[in-house]
Amino acid sequence: MIIEEIKKANITALKNKDTIARNIYSVVLNKIMLEQIKKREKGEEMKDGDVLVILQKALKELEEEKAGYEKVGNKEKVEYIKTQQKIIQNYMPKMLTEQEIFHIIANLADKSIGSVMKKFKTEYAGTCDMKLVQEVLKRF
Repeated sequence: MIIEEIKKANITALKNKDTIARNIYSVVLNKIMLEQIKKREKGEEMKDGDVLVILQKALKELEEEKAGYEKVGNKEKVEYIKTQQKIIQNYMPKMLTEQEIFHIIANLADKSIGSVMKKFKTEYAGTCDMKLVQEVLKRF
């Protein structure tokens, strides 16, 4: 599981005194633990798709933070954030392309918005951009 890989990498970063990696692993692991608590309360179990969603959100937050530092010209922080983004991207799977999403939707019997979005959230969580799915779905 991705969670185990991140935990091992966190320990390695701690041993190597890699503060950049340690910082981002700590943030990600905290978010994962919070999500695990929410899932446990509902009687559900954490899946790799849930972890991928958390990683995507973390990447988005880092991108917004990087944009802020770029506006004020803080190149050191921008490089720091780029390094953290690379670390997280190592755990991200290949994202579905627009053509792949189109092909999946084309092969579905029920092309209603609710049914398509549910399918992508359950079966392709973390491997596709849901906004792109919506855009492709509008063509049908």
